[in-house]
Amino acid sequence: MTESTDASPLARFHPLVASWFGHRYGEPTPVQAAAWPVIAAGRHVLASAPTGSGKTLTAFLDALSRFATGSLPATGLSVLYVSPLKALNEDVRVNLVGPLRELSSWFASNGEAFPKVRVSSRSGDTPQSERRSMAASPPAILCTTPESLAILLASKSGIAALSTVRLLILDEVHAVLGTKRGSALACSVGRLALLAGEFQRVALSATVRPFEAAARFVGG
Repeated sequence: MTESTDASPLARFHPLVASWFGHRYGEPTPVQAAAWPVIAAGRHVLASAPTGSGKTLTAFLDALSRFATGSLPATGLSVLYVSPLKALNEDVRVNLVGPLRELSSWFASNGEAFPKVRVSSRSGDTPQSERRSMAASPPAILCTTPESLAILLASKSGIAALSTVRLLILDEVHAVLGTKRGSALACSVGRLALLAGEFQRVALSATVRPFEAAARFVGG
């Protein structure tokens, strides 16, 4: 097992989450090493890095660690991921299922239990039966689009589910920055903050220009 030290970007994570990452991936990428201490401190983050630099775990690993410690509830919707691309939402969901399964096995092999963390995606293509199931029992992590978020904010079941959000992850922010879609998303994020109380925001993008405008968008 890889041990984290105080100087390591992994130091603030649950020890078994840190050792799993070291066993599975080795050293953090530059964006992970830079972002994790800031995310773990609870601050808003805008991470700009090229595709293939580990942006998904950059945004999610702190949340997975918090699920492990119990500081982030695995029952109810705690983490909301929003991307303008429906296909990316499903990709992220699939890319989280593997690490969650591995973490469960890793914890079990070390005599501990990793909580059951459900991940779902929702878009205009999601069948009504799945939407009803999510409304009745919200996942811990929901991946959705700006338009589906707006719809959720307009329904009783959606409002009830979203009221427990503690972390908002905005992906591909450059795709909506300065557009009507981006303005609508900013309004939805504002409504979400009024509903759930202030929450941490982590934004991801392969490129963000101008960087300052994107940072203001993320900061609210």
